[in-house]
Amino acid sequence: MYKVLIAEDEDIILAGINKIIDWDELGLEVVWLAHNGQEALSMLEKEAVDIIITDINMPVMSGLEFLSQVRAENRRTRFIIISGYDDFTYAQKAIPLSVENYILKPINEEKLQDVLNQTVQKLITIDNESKYTIATRHKLLKFLSGQMKEDKDTFFKETGLRIDKPFAIVANVKLKPRDRNEKELEGITRFIRRKFIELDLQTLIYDKDEFLIIFQNSQMDYNYARTRMEEVQYHIEAFYEITTFITISSIFHDLDGISGAFQETKKLQKYLIIAGYGNSIDKRYCSGRKSTDISLDESLIDKLILAKDRTGISKYIDDLFRNHIEKEKITSDAVYHLVIKLALSLQRVVREFKLSYDNNIKNLVEVMEELFRADDLSDIKSIFLIEIMEIIDCINVGDSQYTPVVRQILSDLGECYKEDINLKVLAQKYCMNTSYLGQIFQKEVGMPFSQYLTNMKNSKAKDLILNTNLKINDIAKEVGYPDVSYFYRKFKQCYGTSPASLRELKQY
Repeated sequence: MYKVLIAEDEDIILAGINKIIDWDELGLEVVWLAHNGQEALSMLEKEAVDIIITDINMPVMSGLEFLSQVRAENRRTRFIIISGYDDFTYAQKAIPLSVENYILKPINEEKLQDVLNQTVQKLITIDNESKYTIATRHKLLKFLSGQMKEDKDTFFKETGLRIDKPFAIVANVKLKPRDRNEKELEGITRFIRRKFIELDLQTLIYDKDEFLIIFQNSQMDYNYARTRMEEVQYHIEAFYEITTFITISSIFHDLDGISGAFQETKKLQKYLIIAGYGNSIDKRYCSGRKSTDISLDESLIDKLILAKDRTGISKYIDDLFRNHIEKEKITSDAVYHLVIKLALSLQRVVREFKLSYDNNIKNLVEVMEELFRADDLSDIKSIFLIEIMEIIDCINVGDSQYTPVVRQILSDLGECYKEDINLKVLAQKYCMNTSYLGQIFQKEVGMPFSQYLTNMKNSKAKDLILNTNLKINDIAKEVGYPDVSYFYRKFKQCYGTSPASLRELKQY
């Protein structure tokens, strides 16, 4: 039996709805009667239901707010709204919540029974489709992994898979992760089949962010296959604003070749870290790559951090993760080895300087978790640069070898960094020669005053980007940058990534 909750603030109507319907005959059971949305939510925490019948206007929490909270957690539960004439327009706002129907007061018994009948049938369809999808997905994964030894012909008939042309390839399409449901993925695959109808593409969804394209033709080579898949990639990005990474298999000739081709595309996915989203690759991309161990100059890293040379360390990391890797054409395994070495090296610096993890510095586990979530080399470089800048900031804080005037300036900047402040203003405040004060500041702090102020603004901006939902333009003004484009340039110089890219990195 499907379970029902009824929410209505008027006792007479609530009791009436409960009594006028023969619930058993419909295969339904009323398990909850609530007087407002808040009470209904509390009841659902104890026992979930399949169908919710609710009024719109209720005290404490309205019907729409109640349904919105339920829908955020549950896509299966069906909703029926009861509404007075005066608030019918208001009820129309529930359309995005996938409401089954609206019933106007006074409630017509036959109308409510018809709607409940339709709702039960829809639930049966949803549940049957779900069972079919799970069973089919299980068979698909078994086939793709090469573990299906029997009943292949039955599976091919169920899925409609066929190879009726001499040459075929499998393309594995990986969408950049974000919150999406299977319906959206099905929409993307339908769009591809319609858009490239002349290619007779077959699609198979096997994961929440990945699907396969089976492309067959009377003639095929790697360049032709890649060109057509790049066209698919372009249209997905243009129409859905979703970036993808596509790996393309070797050419095969029959249905039994699909599983081997799939496994080949999965192995190629480890090169996402080098190629990045927005690209497509085949086995030629890996050809000739070296498993060369990239050396890490730990003494130079120590020297640059100790000298608080932000520009120097940024250039070194950029060379390490961009220029060096591209020139050497190394394997993805060599990249991961380098990542681990650098992460361990920075943890060594933290220990040697006796820096506290209570600050913004991350421990090894936290750093590695971020690195393994990174999409490509640009993300990895940004993660390391941010961590290095935090280490430099903490070393600054721990340095007590400042003269009183420099210590006072550093203290003042903590309060007025966002104001239009410069060395000349400070020199007048402390009755000193501007040039002399600048020399003292650079000698003790390790960088010019203007650079220190810029770094402080960028550090504050970074915290706001990672910890708030403020718009980038508002953050720029908040930390004292009147010109947003100038803020973008200075932030990227400091951290090696743009403010927008850093916020996107945070979301994954």
